[in-house]
Amino acid sequence: MNATAASHLAQQARRRYGDHVIAALPALAGAVLETVRALLDKPAVPAVAMMRRDLLKAMERAGTGWQHGIADGLHKAMGQTASAARAADLPLPGSGGLSLVDDDTIEREILTSRLALAMMDRASWEFSDLRSRLSSLERRNELDANDPVRAHMLARVALEAWRNAGMSLEGWRELQPVLHEEFAHVVEEAYHEANRWLIEQRVMPEVDLRPLIRRSRGVNTGGVFSGAFGANPDDAASTSARGSLGGGATRGVSEETRLMTRAGPLRRENSGEILSRLNRLIGRQLPGFGDTAHLKPVSPVLAEAINHAQVNVQQRLATRTDRPDAPPISTPQMLAELQQRKQALKQAATTPVERATIEIVAMMFQSILTEDRIPAAIRVWFARLQMPTLRVAVSEPDFFATIDHPARRLIDRMGACVMGFDSSSSQNSGEALSKEIKRVVQVVEAYPDTGRRVFQTVLVEFEKFLQHYFKNENEASRKGVSLAQQIEQRETLAIQYTIELRKMLNEVPVQDEVRQFLFQVWADVLATTAVRYGAQAEQTKAMKKAATEVIWSAGAKVTREERAEVLRRLPPLLKTLRDGMASAGMSPEKQDEQIQTLNNSLAAAFTAKAAVISSDRIDDLTERLESLEELLPDADNVQIDESLVLDLSGHESSEIEVVGEGGSMPTPAMVAWARELQVGSWYMLDYRDRNEPVQLAWQGMRKQLSLFVTPQGRCVLFHQQRLAAFLQAGLLLPAQDESLTVRATRTALAKLDADPSRLLN
Repeated sequence: MNATAASHLAQQARRRYGDHVIAALPALAGAVLETVRALLDKPAVPAVAMMRRDLLKAMERAGTGWQHGIADGLHKAMGQTASAARAADLPLPGSGGLSLVDDDTIEREILTSRLALAMMDRASWEFSDLRSRLSSLERRNELDANDPVRAHMLARVALEAWRNAGMSLEGWRELQPVLHEEFAHVVEEAYHEANRWLIEQRVMPEVDLRPLIRRSRGVNTGGVFSGAFGANPDDAASTSARGSLGGGATRGVSEETRLMTRAGPLRRENSGEILSRLNRLIGRQLPGFGDTAHLKPVSPVLAEAINHAQVNVQQRLATRTDRPDAPPISTPQMLAELQQRKQALKQAATTPVERATIEIVAMMFQSILTEDRIPAAIRVWFARLQMPTLRVAVSEPDFFATIDHPARRLIDRMGACVMGFDSSSSQNSGEALSKEIKRVVQVVEAYPDTGRRVFQTVLVEFEKFLQHYFKNENEASRKGVSLAQQIEQRETLAIQYTIELRKMLNEVPVQDEVRQFLFQVWADVLATTAVRYGAQAEQTKAMKKAATEVIWSAGAKVTREERAEVLRRLPPLLKTLRDGMASAGMSPEKQDEQIQTLNNSLAAAFTAKAAVISSDRIDDLTERLESLEELLPDADNVQIDESLVLDLSGHESSEIEVVGEGGSMPTPAMVAWARELQVGSWYMLDYRDRNEPVQLAWQGMRKQLSLFVTPQGRCVLFHQQRLAAFLQAGLLLPAQDESLTVRATRTALAKLDADPSRLLN
């Protein structure tokens, strides 16, 4: 193919990418509009509620113009040469040396970078393939920084079109989650469409990633991708944001920019990629190894050898685990015995696939047993899992094809809980965990013919144990879990009460100030009282009665008798209101502000500026409040949004810290990661000038709240969004960069790369 024809193909691919994005804009804008409408139904402070109403009007008025602006910007970019293509007129700070840059420009750069990162987080592999194909067609090493298919170009176009349509950056920030999700989905499909079309044109059907691996001097990259696959895919936007830091931006913007552009670790292959590479390597030696469609019964000779080896392991290690006075077996001893068992088993194997499986499992357990962060007393139980694991690996080929195999998951979950575990710091709790791991291994050993089913069964049991363990047996976390559960119950009830109060007052002529007091303050008081004393306790009933009193008092009082009655009932009502607010942790100053607002409403009632509320309506409200708990929405459906958590920091005490700030705006992928964290796993937390190990001890309903505990017993509570923000900023890092079995597989793969003949020997 000559250069002209190749260049023409590249430009056609870019146009296909752009056309696909433009075609998807109506659906994208529709999703954004629906999100704005949904936000109006959520409780919010007056300023936020007003902003959301304005945003809805702006979207209804200018949504079509925004779509046209994006389409025009993309057409302009596609019509220019790659080197000159610009989707917006935003300056690139740093192009003319460091200089003062206004906060608005920096803010736009940050928002652009966030959107680009969200898109690349989801579509990085599709983009990498497209970049390779376009670069090969145009005979260049890399696409230009301003190539129209780069994510930051679309991000610039989208944000600039938003501004040109008359919509605010505040509105953009309010809608960031849905904007990130929708654009990421559109871009992923657009890259896929361009790649599909190029493959049809016979342009690099198989992409070779080796030219994209960049090695730096003095860095051991051993199979690690950098540059194109790093944590920051949008180099131009990131560079510009870094360059602008010297320009005197406000501290908030510069701190956010620092977190957004912090150097990320070089990207390693993920677990799926490692397993795929392992299967390809073995498949070159043994073509039938990767067949996962059929179970492969263990040959009788090998089955007998495995049973014999398991008995020997049990007898050998039982003397070390059942006798406290026995010296612990050393790691070199365990490895020597592992090597002997491997040789005996390979001699008993009847097929090359069985011998290869024995070799790989042995290498994996060699890696696990040399993991020095596993306590020696627990390491022997991992050693006893080798034979049961080998049995399922031989008969169930998908053990090497998926990380979700129950045997892998069990080993990984137990490993995550004991990595860094120090039984001496909490002897009773450590003994409980050690006993459970012992029980799990013995159950697996007792049912050798059930395959994955026994692993799945004990995995479920182990997860249940962890919930009970951190709640009742772990001395460091027991009190913190109890407090966290109370906090979750309070916040859930507060939101439920708010929802139901809104329904009750929907048709009642109540002043806005009174509504806001009931929704934002008194719902929390009701929840606090219900959690502390019970929903049917006299204290809770008194708080419900106070809500009715407030509503009645704020209605128009047109006769002298009604006004006198208000004045007579006011002192005990004010005392109840102050007692309730104090019980919810509100400061005296805040209480004074709320009382003053209510006094203004009562004054309006006395001057007949308020609407009249009939006695029948008051009686109906009283009756509904008394049976309020029967009307509450299902707690499982309650979304504890960080903006709705009412004075969560008021729960903070010496036993528990509530994280209310810090981190960086998380991408959808980071929020998804926050939901995937598993109880028992260890992390390093950088918070309040401390960098220390913490263990995830509890997660609430739908994982909206998460509690971490230090070995010393200090508990730290995160909301899901804040947890994702800490993960995004690198302030919360997994103690393990990968699971036990993934690391073991990586180690085995490295040995096989060096000497593939080990499989067949």
